[in-house]
Amino acid sequence: MVDIFDEVEEDLRAERAEKLFKKYAWLMVTLAVAIVAAAAGWQLWTRYQNQQDAAAAAKFVAIQTALEQPNAAKADQIAPLDQFAATAPEGYRTLARLREASLKADTDDLPGAIGLWNMIAADTSADRLLRDFASLMATARELDRGDPNQLEARLKPLADPANAWSALAREQLAMLELRQGKVDSARATLQALTFDANAPSGLRARASALLAGLGTSVSK
Repeated sequence: MVDIFDEVEEDLRAERAEKLFKKYAWLMVTLAVAIVAAAAGWQLWTRYQNQQDAAAAAKFVAIQTALEQPNAAKADQIAPLDQFAATAPEGYRTLARLREASLKADTDDLPGAIGLWNMIAADTSADRLLRDFASLMATARELDRGDPNQLEARLKPLADPANAWSALAREQLAMLELRQGKVDSARATLQALTFDANAPSGLRARASALLAGLGTSVSK
């Protein structure tokens, strides 16, 4: 008797399962198609992105190569960089703007250069490392004329030991302190830089030279 009831129960379960399948078969097929379409779409999008990145890289290299030609006029390369940055993917857009800012500074368009550096520094979609570098470049060009409080506020976060540009930012802070007549504070900043193993050797040498110019010997 038990076997009969078990068989009847299994038949009922099979019947219910068949009815459910027939009722929702369209949904299962739709979900399967959606999953396949999403996977295919992602692959196509990834391929498209890779193609775009490769095209942007080739164009950026071509612009850079033109800039490095012996007779290349720097001013003539600003427009191509600006046009490239307008449509390039995010990473190459930032690199193009950094190069354009450098060219503007070299051709005596300092306001234009600082404007570009500040634009990059404020661009939240740009890589943090490049944003901080742009901020550092802007402050470097304004050390002798910008508002000391504003410059210090921009440099202090960059001077944090965890920041990749810490040593350069601290060097700028020392120069800002000297501008304001804070000689003792500048000496302390420069002294620390000379013994910072993580600072570039050239920067440590500059710090030592500045200390010597201030009549201070390098000592721990």
